[in-house]
Amino acid sequence: MTKPVALAADHGGYELKESIKAHLDERGIAYQDFGTLDGASCDYPDMAKAACDAVVAGDCRCALLFCGTGVGISMSANKIDGIRACCCSDAFSAEYTRRHNDANALCLGGRVVGPGLAACLVDLFLDTPFEGGRHQRRIEKMMALEQH
Repeated sequence: MTKPVALAADHGGYELKESIKAHLDERGIAYQDFGTLDGASCDYPDMAKAACDAVVAGDCRCALLFCGTGVGISMSANKIDGIRACCCSDAFSAEYTRRHNDANALCLGGRVVGPGLAACLVDLFLDTPFEGGRHQRRIEKMMALEQH
């Protein structure tokens, strides 16, 4: 059985997270929602930590994170050892962040990306495998930067 996807959003990304939950339900993809659960004002670093901790622990296969722009939650997620988060608003980036960077967190902005495009980006992110090969060496170098 495939591990669930971790979801988290602050108040700026809440509505987009909810639309993605419906999309994941349609696709039959399991997820775990780490909040916010009601759209009340909250801080994106707290939301990123909860979902990313589940990815690092191996409880979830990746994270889909949402804030107003996608940038703040991306920056927060990337502070967590073991996370490779990418803020995307186009299909090419969403696909190639998986193919070449083995990203394990996709960050989207609720005030930047509409629900239709967000669903497309999520599908690309979830369905695209990491190519490995020459890219693996670069991933290892990138992750070694956490030690400095």
